[in-house]
Amino acid sequence: MDKKTVLNETHREMGARMVPFGGWDMPVHYGSQLEEHHAVRRDAGMFDVCHMTVVDLRGGQVRPCLRRLLANDVDKLKTAGRALYSCMLRTDGGVIDDLIVYFVSDDWFRMVVNASTTDKDLAWINEQAAAFGVQVEPRLDLGMIAVQGPNARSKAGSLLPEGLRAAAMALKPFSAAHAGEWFVGRTGYTGEDGFELMLPERETPGLWRALAEAGVQPCGLGSRDTLRLEAGMNLYGNDMDENRSPLESGLGWTVAWDPAERDFIGRAALEKQRAAGSLPRFVGLVLEGKGVLRDHQSLYDGAREVGEVTSGGFSPTLERSIAMARVSADAGATLDVDIRGRRLPVRQVKMPFARNGKVCIEL
Repeated sequence: MDKKTVLNETHREMGARMVPFGGWDMPVHYGSQLEEHHAVRRDAGMFDVCHMTVVDLRGGQVRPCLRRLLANDVDKLKTAGRALYSCMLRTDGGVIDDLIVYFVSDDWFRMVVNASTTDKDLAWINEQAAAFGVQVEPRLDLGMIAVQGPNARSKAGSLLPEGLRAAAMALKPFSAAHAGEWFVGRTGYTGEDGFELMLPERETPGLWRALAEAGVQPCGLGSRDTLRLEAGMNLYGNDMDENRSPLESGLGWTVAWDPAERDFIGRAALEKQRAAGSLPRFVGLVLEGKGVLRDHQSLYDGAREVGEVTSGGFSPTLERSIAMARVSADAGATLDVDIRGRRLPVRQVKMPFARNGKVCIEL
């Protein structure tokens, strides 16, 4: 039986269409995926992300522990409240998960990990944390709502606890503030501004309804996927997984090579891969003509197969089909995609396709 978030009954009361997703019963849309997508790009929308897992790491050695555990370097986080995006790697460089980590205090960092990888994440984190005496606490008592869009912060701000409101509204991107059990990060997965709100589970349905009354559009998984695709944001299991390193997944920028003496898990494998060269390229694609780009479609340079689509779909903002793809290092500039036996031309572009309400590529 699929698991349910604390908002499940609320979704059903508000008319959401529910679908199975990674072992959870989740809303795919509330009537129109297209309207929800545009609401986030133009105004404000909200997503139930209670299925994701908040993990608190505490102890005097938590920073050294995370410098070993993560490919990005938490020593970049100098000021309490700052956040960092990173991959957590196997020793062979494969991606166990991608996550956001927040620096709360010298002995307290907070992570948010993906729902589908929670069990293996926690097993791996606990295994590594033991050597540092770090306490790992999954915060299953917390709910989480992402409020995204150009008007998201203004609409959500008045609903925050009074003791948190001013600090939250003053946050810089990729930073957080907290008061009591409420925690607000100016982060997201849509390419728009907004908050990710963590709060006690018992208070989460009330906040969801209050946000709706304030004019924030309830949104489902469908629009969340088209928004993150337009923003050029990777999806675990599609664009990266345990069989691919960050260097093969467009995430080389998340690997902190300096200082050279920081021996993070997977470093040796990545250094070997980087030295060997000929790494596949991770590119954006726009379909030239009619059709829809889908995951796992094959890509060709002439008669030679050179890669595949990792994430694809229709872009409501661009009004055409777009994709993220992995192609061989020697693939040419002109590629074709195989769509049900037909070869159609695709144009390679630099991602993102759209962010902050604006188209970022030439159409």
